[in-house]
Amino acid sequence: MKKIFRLNSTRARQVSTPQKTEHRGFALVEIIVAMVLLAVAVSSLAALMYSVSQNGMVATGSAYRNGVLMQEVNRLEGIPYDSIAVGTSSVSVSTGVYPHTRIVTVTEPIASTIKTVKVIIKPTNTKYKPDTVNFMRTKAHTSKVLCTTCS
Repeated sequence: MKKIFRLNSTRARQVSTPQKTEHRGFALVEIIVAMVLLAVAVSSLAALMYSVSQNGMVATGSAYRNGVLMQEVNRLEGIPYDSIAVGTSSVSVSTGVYPHTRIVTVTEPIASTIKTVKVIIKPTNTKYKPDTVNFMRTKAHTSKVLCTTCS
């Protein structure tokens, strides 16, 4: 409360005047500004979280795909050369955490010596990328050191 002294012709008297409220509605403006700033911050964090979750899904799909590819390559490298059939085979896997189609193509450019193998993994989920691996199998030349009758 302000106190104003007015001089009257004979004596000074003290007069009280009520303070003017010029800041009416200021708290409401502060709340609106704070909410806008919070909305901007939360929306940018939401975009960041979406990006992180998409990258995590892609990384998970890549890990599963690499595991399936390595499993198939190890299987084909582990079986005897003559047991690998020339041609194309396709297997669809619909169970488990990584449903996919596996296509194996075996060709024999040099008869009874080299087989080229191509393995294609096509995931059922379109968010995961397909992948291909190519490798060659050769027939092992066995050493006949102990054979005395071999020529």
